[in-house]
Amino acid sequence: MRAVSGEQWSIRRGSATATVVELGGGLRTYTVDGVDIVAGYGPDEVARFGRGQELMPWPNRIRDGRYSFAGKQYQLPLTEPALGNASHGLVRWLPWRLLSRDDASLRVGATLFPQPGWNGLLELELTYALGDDGLTVTPVVTNQGSATVPFGYGAHPYVALGGTPLARVVLHAPAQQEMLVDDRKLPTETTQVRPEHDFRSPRELGTVSLDTAYTQVERDAAGRWEVTLSSLVDRPSVTVWGDEAFPWFQVFTDKGADTGVDGVRGIAVEPMSCPADAFNSGVDLLHLEPGQSWTGAWGIRPATG
Repeated sequence: MRAVSGEQWSIRRGSATATVVELGGGLRTYTVDGVDIVAGYGPDEVARFGRGQELMPWPNRIRDGRYSFAGKQYQLPLTEPALGNASHGLVRWLPWRLLSRDDASLRVGATLFPQPGWNGLLELELTYALGDDGLTVTPVVTNQGSATVPFGYGAHPYVALGGTPLARVVLHAPAQQEMLVDDRKLPTETTQVRPEHDFRSPRELGTVSLDTAYTQVERDAAGRWEVTLSSLVDRPSVTVWGDEAFPWFQVFTDKGADTGVDGVRGIAVEPMSCPADAFNSGVDLLHLEPGQSWTGAWGIRPATG
């Protein structure tokens, strides 16, 4: 019988292993020394709540699924009907194909064709590589069509919590601003990070619940921001990082609750090139011209030693 997530492509380096799946091209598992680093799912499960999925040609939400670009109006299917939004792009359920693989890295690809609400033709590639810096993911997106198209990228990994109570997780999220949203999870304004959401100095989550996009990120000498979850009682601290292609990251804690979570408990740390509803606001929205490519890199690094 074929797995519902399609072909399973695994890589290994030392005690680290990762599995990428045909359905959506996303990261299903990442383990080190047999310990789950990401909160994934089984081969015969679907990726609920975006677990490990790739979000293109936009991350997060588009209000009413409507936007205008280059003087034309577009209507996307509403994939979040309860809130009336088009959510998390168009490639989460596409079949991807294996392009190349060696022991510690693999490259997968897919084509995003025109469809209702979207007139672009994009060639998509993802490279997953295990190395000294943990797992690095490198997307490359090329506009193969004849028209300029709007574009944004996001990824949706969850860091596994194991037996750590959510309130005891120590979060370090170095950003100066956050985006406020309404009851449809759509942006209202960007403001200085509020005290309850300020994790520039590491501290326990406590009673704070986050579904929060951060920007004006603080970067290291290599140009990366790093979000770290630590004090995990039965596993190493884990850092999710993004390079200069990612001015935003989102932290989502609801699926880390101590009870009632459907699937493996985890906190999502999502690298994003733009925020929610960028197709309408234009905030950090990319305009990919015919023949133009975009790339970036992000990764997940468990502590060693």
